Amino acid sequence: MRSTITARGQTVIPAPIRARFALGPSQLLEWIVEADGSIRVVPVDPSPVKAFRGMGRRGGSSQRLIAEREAERQAERSVIS
Repeated sequence: MRSTITARGQTVIPAPIRARFALGPSQLLEWIVEADGSIRVVPVDPSPVKAFRGMGRRGGSSQRLIAEREAERQAERSVIS
């Protein structure tokens, strides 16, 4: 499956993928750039505890989680302003 990126940097997630992973409006997605240069898109669970699960393997998990949540808050504030 493919999608196109618009001039505004937006793209559409194909319907079969949305259905398979139960993705809906306002669903947060995390974009991860892998060491080999590939990109992985992962749905973020709305529960902070579930979203944090598995993050301990890379070290510095607590600081990374706090930094990510603060970045999300700042991004939300900039959208509102």
